[in-house]
Amino acid sequence: MSVELSKEIWDELKRYVNPQDRNEAAETLVSVLVDNDVAANEIKATFKSDSDIKKALASYLKDHEEIDDYEDEHEEDEDEDY
Repeated sequence: MSVELSKEIWDELKRYVNPQDRNEAAETLVSVLVDNDVAANEIKATFKSDSDIKKALASYLKDHEEIDDYEDEHEEDEDEDY
């Protein structure tokens, strides 16, 4: 599925999602897009006018940056054991 189609679907469906549930729905959409190899910059460009998706993407990138940093640290530790 293209990211443009995802945006069209999101635009149509988000009005049926309660405002208090939109953040979680946006986070789920971002996760699905990233899991399907959509680049973060493509998501950002496509959803540039949607604050819910932009916040969800920023949160996703922050969370995964910490995971990447953690994995990098442990790879370095493993290399030192040899």
